[in-house]
Amino acid sequence: MKTMRKFIICVILGIFVFSIFGVVAATRSDKSAIARNLNIFNSLYKELQINYVDSIDADKSMKTAIDAMLSELDPYTEYISEEEQEDFKTISSGEYAGIGAVIMQRDNNVYISDPQEGAPAQKAGLRPGDLIVAIDGDTVLGWKSDKVSSRLRGQAGTRLKLTIKRPYVADSIITFDIVRGKIQVEPVPYYGVIRGDIGYIMLSTFNEKSANAVKQALVELKKSKVKSIVLDLRNNGGGLLESAIKIVGLFVPKNTEVLRTRGKSVLKEKIYKTTSKPIDTETPIVVLINGATASSSEIVSGALQDLDRAVIIGNRSYGKGLVQGSRQLPYNGVLKVTTERYYIPSGRLIQAIDYSHRNPDGTVARIPDSLTKVFKTRNGREVRDGGGITPDVEVKYPEGNRLTYNIVVNHWAFDYANRFAATVSSIVSPEEFVITDSIYEDFKRFIDPDKFKYDKVCELRLDDLRKVATHEGYMTDSVKMQFDILEKMLRHDLNKDLDTNRDDISSYLAEEIVRRYYYQRGQIIVGLRSDVAIDEAVNVLHDVNRYKSILNPAKETK
Repeated sequence: MKTMRKFIICVILGIFVFSIFGVVAATRSDKSAIARNLNIFNSLYKELQINYVDSIDADKSMKTAIDAMLSELDPYTEYISEEEQEDFKTISSGEYAGIGAVIMQRDNNVYISDPQEGAPAQKAGLRPGDLIVAIDGDTVLGWKSDKVSSRLRGQAGTRLKLTIKRPYVADSIITFDIVRGKIQVEPVPYYGVIRGDIGYIMLSTFNEKSANAVKQALVELKKSKVKSIVLDLRNNGGGLLESAIKIVGLFVPKNTEVLRTRGKSVLKEKIYKTTSKPIDTETPIVVLINGATASSSEIVSGALQDLDRAVIIGNRSYGKGLVQGSRQLPYNGVLKVTTERYYIPSGRLIQAIDYSHRNPDGTVARIPDSLTKVFKTRNGREVRDGGGITPDVEVKYPEGNRLTYNIVVNHWAFDYANRFAATVSSIVSPEEFVITDSIYEDFKRFIDPDKFKYDKVCELRLDDLRKVATHEGYMTDSVKMQFDILEKMLRHDLNKDLDTNRDDISSYLAEEIVRRYYYQRGQIIVGLRSDVAIDEAVNVLHDVNRYKSILNPAKETK
């Protein structure tokens, strides 16, 4: 027995020593390869600078080389130069200094798209649709939006003169003297009571202020004696991991495990638990998600699903299960690098793409559902890893049409709302505002048929069929006659198409008009009225038995 024990110990020690030497050898090999390739790169670049026929921009070529190297890893590992760090800091801190307005590129110029309520731009009187002509006397016509944005931003308290051209107004060239301010990126742009007894919270990002903003909204809604909560994480691309942990902690008991992260070494596993007393662990919750729900949003929705604390409604989320950290580099650069994968309470990793295994052509693909594994929630419900968060209740949105798409994309609704606001001083509250017959008829007259372009799908498909029939030899005189008859029957009538799609178009038009008077908050309120995901959430929350059966189906069937 002792001999066998010694033998086992010797084998274990042998494996341990072999492993150490293997790691050391691999490390030495890696260091040698790094030194060799750096030497090659240095020599190559030196030769290019000396011998290449044209001059080489050092900063640009090095940035290209760095970006190319990082692109082989994943989309989230990136080098951020000193000049590019303003947006990076804004995402994490939730604030920046500037005038507080969203701008957009259009017709080779830059326009004001959305002044933030309470920000210097709104207080000064800037409106959506204002064409930015000059900043501090320098013309900016023909500039790109990023260049205009850098001129609009600056230290809080500094002044700038902004010259704009306003549509649908006489004497439309106006100059504003604006003092830049500290702009807060509001993580909760709206919360309130919907459908009588349901508290609604929209969370748009995860920054340093997000947890407190959700907490404040939750406390205020509880004072209104709501019976349930909808947390809207649709189109929320994530942000700070710590913020997600705190938000989950508002709804589950203290010391509940929310997350585990694992990096290159298994010894570096971190466990994240809630650290504060919750606000509410009983009120029914629905979390809304969609394909643009990612990262920290998936931590919140996935953890609440795994803990059977909320019903998830919507569409499958994006599938980002990777954690990034930042590392300072020389000359004030920053490397944002993927350091860990995260695993939510059931133990599953929801990362949809394995970037370490690429196709021969360098592309990557989502993990197929057939290769995902089953995990269990706290109540024993089956959930799967890979491919994001699958909702408990899927929502089918109505299919869009090309007419509505072109009205939105080509700014017809945007421009009409600007003209409407230039002639109408005030409107009723967002909760009461509707597109009346007179407003819609006025909008139809506003559209110039000669300038309005949209894909007439029936006509395009008929043209394609005509070409195929000709190519295949079927285009006889009688067939051609039938095609001509069908073409007349399917010819698009813009006025008729606008009437046919009135409900869909009116929703977008109402949001644009209300935004001119009540800003983002008003736009959200109007949008919630015709939101099929909200309708489904209301149906679930108002049916107590259905809500309970989704979270605990085994208990319901007993």
